[in-house]
Amino acid sequence: MKLVLFDCDGTLVDSAALIHETMRRTFAHFGKREPLVEETKSIIGLTLDIAIARMQGKPHADDEAVQMMAYYKSLFATVRTDMNFREPLFDGIRDVIETLGPRDDLLLGAVTGKSRRGLDLVLDTHDFRTWFVVGRTADDCPSKPHPAMVTECCDEMGVRPRDTLVIGDAIYDMQMAKAAGATAIGVSWGYASVAQLRDAGADVIVDHPRDLLNHIL
Repeated sequence: MKLVLFDCDGTLVDSAALIHETMRRTFAHFGKREPLVEETKSIIGLTLDIAIARMQGKPHADDEAVQMMAYYKSLFATVRTDMNFREPLFDGIRDVIETLGPRDDLLLGAVTGKSRRGLDLVLDTHDFRTWFVVGRTADDCPSKPHPAMVTECCDEMGVRPRDTLVIGDAIYDMQMAKAAGATAIGVSWGYASVAQLRDAGADVIVDHPRDLLNHIL
């Protein structure tokens, strides 16, 4: 049995525009310089308070970062509705999930810096809840690249890390996978460069969702 754990933002769905607009409004509300899109993309995958701190050059999340995180969370659903952002699937992802989901030799899960509510919204929006049987979020575990998201999913499903694949677009995904003892598969359609994924320890990097099947099946 293999466990296949997908990152969400930048791997399953293209959420950069939604995250950036919410982040932009948050920084403006607190009188901060509004971040560039590239700055927002660079922190996608981290837990929000840590992400917000890093965007300001802070080494750790302080009280202000926690306050900004709370404000961001209060805005997220409103921005998603107002701006008509729906976190679309990347082309080809649905076919991959619908190929993998019914198999008896695979278990699918999600490991994400999103909140539990955010992950549930994505799974429900795209009718993936049937296939994703385990998941860990920013509400459950320390931020990536800490290995807890992966190791806790492994423990829950009774699958060893060495039989687990972590698929993600961020350096934090690759670092998390390696720290947990899992295989790290990077995807080039997300928010980190191929060079960054390679430097972070990716065992393999794929350029299209369909290429994932060659490394999973």
